[in-house]
Amino acid sequence: MPEHVDFNSPAVSCDCLAHVYGNAADHADRVRRYPSDMTDAEWAAVRPLLPVPAWFQGRGGRPEGYCHRQLLDAIRYLVAGGIS
Repeated sequence: MPEHVDFNSPAVSCDCLAHVYGNAADHADRVRRYPSDMTDAEWAAVRPLLPVPAWFQGRGGRPEGYCHRQLLDAIRYLVAGGIS
């Protein structure tokens, strides 16, 4: 059974690399909007598995402008909506 979600409840500021070192910090803090959004525990499990961007390793490229957690939440929303 999925846990209860308080919609539009503020979440702790994201700690993804795009927020900490990239341009995603220019955007407002993340807010849980949908039941498919990751919980803090799920994010803690997924975050270390994400690859380190090339720009962070000094191999060039532009820092990301979008939060990694929001991108994964968007993918989960599309997958959940596509099968229901």
